[in-house]
Amino acid sequence: MQDELLDVVMEPKPPLGIRCLPPVTRDVTTKSRLYRGFILVFTFFIYASYHLSRKAISVVKNAWSCNQNSTDNSSNGANCTSWKPFDGDHSKVYLGSLDTSFLIAYAVAMFFSGHLGDRMKLRYFLMIGMLGSGLFTAALGFAHFLNIHVLAYFVVVQVLGGMFQSTGWPSVVAVMANWFGRGNRGLIMGIWNSHTSVGNILGSLIAGYFVHHYWEWSFIVPGLIIGSLGIMTALFLPADPDEVQALPPNHHEFSVENNPLMNARKVSTASFTSTGSQSSKAVGICKALQIPGVLEYSGSLFFAKLVAYTFLYWLPFYIHSTLKDSAGKPVSKTKAAYFSTFFDIGGIVGSIAVGYLSDILKVRGIACVLMTVLSIPALFFYELYGGDSEKMAIALSLICGFFVNGPYSLITTAVSADLGTHKSLEGSEKAKATVAAIIDGTGSIGAAVGPFLTGWIAGSDSETGWKNVFYMLIVASALSGLLLTRILVRDIRNLFKRCCKKRERCRYEVESVQLTELETIFVSKYRNIGVRF
Repeated sequence: MQDELLDVVMEPKPPLGIRCLPPVTRDVTTKSRLYRGFILVFTFFIYASYHLSRKAISVVKNAWSCNQNSTDNSSNGANCTSWKPFDGDHSKVYLGSLDTSFLIAYAVAMFFSGHLGDRMKLRYFLMIGMLGSGLFTAALGFAHFLNIHVLAYFVVVQVLGGMFQSTGWPSVVAVMANWFGRGNRGLIMGIWNSHTSVGNILGSLIAGYFVHHYWEWSFIVPGLIIGSLGIMTALFLPADPDEVQALPPNHHEFSVENNPLMNARKVSTASFTSTGSQSSKAVGICKALQIPGVLEYSGSLFFAKLVAYTFLYWLPFYIHSTLKDSAGKPVSKTKAAYFSTFFDIGGIVGSIAVGYLSDILKVRGIACVLMTVLSIPALFFYELYGGDSEKMAIALSLICGFFVNGPYSLITTAVSADLGTHKSLEGSEKAKATVAAIIDGTGSIGAAVGPFLTGWIAGSDSETGWKNVFYMLIVASALSGLLLTRILVRDIRNLFKRCCKKRERCRYEVESVQLTELETIFVSKYRNIGVRF
C-alpha cells in the first residue's frame, strides 16, 4: 500500500497548460509522435528567442560608436550620433569588453547551469532563465531613458544577462535528448539547431528596424519576446516523455529504424513501461569529463565558437566599416544589419548538411573536421574580396556561414546529446544537461575570447586591423580541426571496419544464393533420373 501511494506521489505530472487542454488521442504511439513534433518546434522557438535577445547589441554598436564618415541620418538630422562612453578613441575596446563580460559570465555560469538543470524541473529552470534574460536585455535599452553613460552599468547588465542566458542551451539539449533517440539525431538536430541562425536573423531585423532613431527599442522588444515565451514554457513544455505518458526513445541504437520520430510504431509499449526502472541519479562534472570524446569536442568547440561568435557580435560593424555603396560611401547601419543575416542563412543550410552527412557516415568526427577544414579558405577569401561589392559580400557571407556554423552546430547538438546518453553512463541517466554544459561552457570561453580580441586587434591598426582579425580566425579554425585528430582517426577506422563487414556480409549472401542455385540444379537433375532425396 505504501509503495502504491509513493508511486502516485512520485508520478511525473504534465505541465499545467497541457492539463487544461483536452487529450488529443488515446493511442500512445500517435500521441508520442505528436508530442515529439511539438517538442521539436517549441524548443526551436525557445532557443531562437535566446539568440534573438543577444543579437541586438551587435547591431546597436553602430549607433553607440558610429562612423563619422557614415551617410546615416539620425533623428536630429546630424550625420552621426553616438552614446557615451562608446564615442571615443577606445570605442572598439569598450564594445569588445561588453561582449567579453557577457560571454565570460555565460561560460562560467554554464557549468553550474548544467548541474542545476539535471536536478530541477527543466521547464521552470528555463522560465527563470528566460525571464531574467528578458529583463537584462531590456535593461540595456533603459539606459537611454535613464540617460546612463557609465561603462560599469553596461558591464554589470551584460554579466547578469550572461548568467541567465546560460540556462538555455543545456536545458533545451537535455529536453531534446529526452525525446529523441540516436538514429537520425544528426539530421533532426541539424534542422533544429537552425534556431540559432533564425534567432540571429530575427534579432538583426528587429534591432535593425529601430537602430536609426530608437535604438533603445532594439533591446526592449527582444526582451519582451523572450520573457513572454518563458511564461509559455513553464505552462506547456513537457521536458520528459514520462510527464505525458509517451513512449521513450532508444538512445543506444544508431539506425533509422530505431529513431522514434521516423518510426515510432516500432517502439514497443514494453519499453515505455520499463522506464520507471531507470535510475534518475545525476552525474557530477568529474564523471562527465571521463566520457570518451568530451574533452576533445570541448577543446574543438572552444575555437569553433571563437570564430562563430566573432561573426555574431562584429559582422554588422565590420560590414558597416568596410563595405561601400554605389556612391563609394559606407553602407547604412540598417543595411549592414540586413547583410549580416546572410551569414546566418548560410549557417542554417550548413547545420542541416553536416547533420545529414554525419547520419549517413554514422560518425560525427569526420563531418566536423571536413567542414572545419573547408572553412579556412572561405575565411581567407572573405577577407580578400568581402568588401569589393554588395553581391560579393552576400555570397561570401553565405559560404562562410555554411562552413563556420556547420561543425559548431553539430558539436553543440547531436554530439552533446550522443555523449550525454553514452553507454558508459548506464545507471546514471541524468547527464545530458551536464555534458551539454561542459562542452558548450568550454566553447563559450572561446566565444568570449574571440570578440574581445577582435575589438583589440581591429582597434590597434586602422589599416591592417581587420586583416589580422581574419588571420586569427583562420588559425582558430585550424586548431579546432586539429583537436579532433584522435576522434577523426577513430571514426575513419570504425567506418573502414563497418565497410569491410558490409562487404563480407554481401559476399556471404551472394555465396549463399549461388550455393542454393547449385543445390536446386543438382536436385532437379538427379530427380529426373529417378534418384530420391
